[in-house]
Amino acid sequence: MKNVDRQVSQLLEKERQRQESNLNLIASENHSPEIVRQAMASVLNDKYAEGYPGKRYYGGCAVADEVELLAIARAKELFGGEHINVQPHSGTQANLAVYLSVLNIGDTVMGLSLSHGGHLSHGSPVNFTGKYFNFVPYQLGPKDELLDYEAIHKLALTHRPKMIVSGASAYSRTWDWSRLRQICDEVGAYLLADIAHYAGLVAAGIYPSPVPYADFVTMTTHKTLRGPRGAIIICKENFASLIDKSVFPGNQGGPFLHVIAAKAVAFGLALTDEFKQYQKQVLLNARTLAKELATSGLRIVSGGTDCHMFLVDLRQLNLTGQQAEKLLADVNITVNKNTIPYDPQKPAIASGIRLGTPAITSRGLKEEEVILIGQLIGKVLKNPGQAEVVKKVKEQVQEICQQFPLPE
Repeated sequence: MKNVDRQVSQLLEKERQRQESNLNLIASENHSPEIVRQAMASVLNDKYAEGYPGKRYYGGCAVADEVELLAIARAKELFGGEHINVQPHSGTQANLAVYLSVLNIGDTVMGLSLSHGGHLSHGSPVNFTGKYFNFVPYQLGPKDELLDYEAIHKLALTHRPKMIVSGASAYSRTWDWSRLRQICDEVGAYLLADIAHYAGLVAAGIYPSPVPYADFVTMTTHKTLRGPRGAIIICKENFASLIDKSVFPGNQGGPFLHVIAAKAVAFGLALTDEFKQYQKQVLLNARTLAKELATSGLRIVSGGTDCHMFLVDLRQLNLTGQQAEKLLADVNITVNKNTIPYDPQKPAIASGIRLGTPAITSRGLKEEEVILIGQLIGKVLKNPGQAEVVKKVKEQVQEICQQFPLPE
């Protein structure tokens, strides 16, 4: 009998049960297929392979080279692009590699403000990006809460950034990558598109791809792509050497070969018709949920969604995002608090919540169940702390979870 760490095993089972009994509406999370997790738990965990295929600093890397080349080939088939690096451990490290490949400390960069849907690594003052570079934030329009390309254009003309960062962690509408390319060309800036959230939708062809327009594209592999935790970088061929050197030895050491193998598996799955249908359902579920919540009187930021996620403004209910997150957790619905554009609250409290449909769609939920979930969310938020409502809604959530178990 193999040795078992009983404490860790018990905690893993506890987490499995938590996931099984909760409806996960966190936009940045998903349920990866078992074959992805199997690759991560493989013998490749034990292999060091600093460097790149054909140019390793360790012996015994023949199989490692095959694995990495397979991941690159599948990623190219999926997204296109001239050069792909599959080694970054996370989206933030991928962004760091891009910044350090062509920027100098102190250079001016533009990125979407964190409180308007941007990411920490897009220039937040508490992040290394806000400390190392002169980030100038751009914001959403105050009336429609949409990207204002004329305002971005004027800001770029004023500040002449060396790079413009696009993409977001909480913006539900589409990005006009072509318009951003025009702005960058006019001011002589590089264009970075961070599609960590939209990657699966882009792969399925139902969200615009920035690859033809951006100098650099970064993405994580564990959100809408349903892969392992990690990231990749796509760039134009003339930046290939700079990017590869910036990843290794620039900001990380040996690659996680077991994760790269899992990325290859995820890319292979993403090339199937089944994956495309899944992404179509993710988008349909998100739009259905947003519509149902709007029907119940909740305000959806920017008026709806073109992707897998959206924000709900809770101010009319006199609730904070922090309070709503707790109220929904009490009925086994998992969400995260999130700032909304021009939020009067601090990020730790926030005036909104972010909702996403990748994880529940992986469990097989469709419009009928999503409409019910929307109704349940409305009941909980409109009747905060009412014991009878909590009891009834939690029972209904458990019925849904039992009907749609975690995917294998």
